[in-house]
Amino acid sequence: MTGIISDNVGRTSGLIKSAGGGGGVWTLIKTLTASSDSTLSFVDGTADVVLDSTYPIYRFVWINAHPSTQEGDGNEFAFNLSADTGSNYNVAKTTTYYLGAHNENDAGGSTTIQSGHDLAQGTGVQNLCQDMDADNDASVSGELMLYNPSDTTYVKHFLAKSNYMHSAPMCGTTWVAGYGNTTSAVDALQFSFSGSATIESGTFKLYGIGDS
Repeated sequence: MTGIISDNVGRTSGLIKSAGGGGGVWTLIKTLTASSDSTLSFVDGTADVVLDSTYPIYRFVWINAHPSTQEGDGNEFAFNLSADTGSNYNVAKTTTYYLGAHNENDAGGSTTIQSGHDLAQGTGVQNLCQDMDADNDASVSGELMLYNPSDTTYVKHFLAKSNYMHSAPMCGTTWVAGYGNTTSAVDALQFSFSGSATIESGTFKLYGIGDS
């Protein structure tokens, strides 16, 4: 028997994986805990990280990532991709960026395409949130799906969603989608905050899912 089993008598943790393993189940690969790091990177073959043909889909999760300082009107939280095992994070990316927001004082809300955060063959970082607050209670949480990064025929698609405290202050939710425009295998992904801000705290996880 493979996959997810429904018999969960006496358990309170929800669905469980069957002893036979099988596809269709998220597998935790690596957890990183931030402690005033300028960047956090998941590099294939380094510190037990797997980011290769083992899984067709990878999921990166960040939980309560908090910047050390606030830059100007707020911080950007971002990522970049590498095709040379982390020697360079400069894969060309074409993306679209969408923001939904609602003020704490209920003065208003909006849903807008933020073209200033899009990339068109940009090799720099791709923002996952903008103008983030750095108060002690502020953080960003979210996830990014990376599809078939080891493929050498097609570009590398990704989808990301984040929720964070905007410096307005307001609740900000972003959706970012795009592709790394390379047919080389992507084998590393790196997170960072803008400017001189470090990732003061936060938990970062990498999962893989097998074919079902």
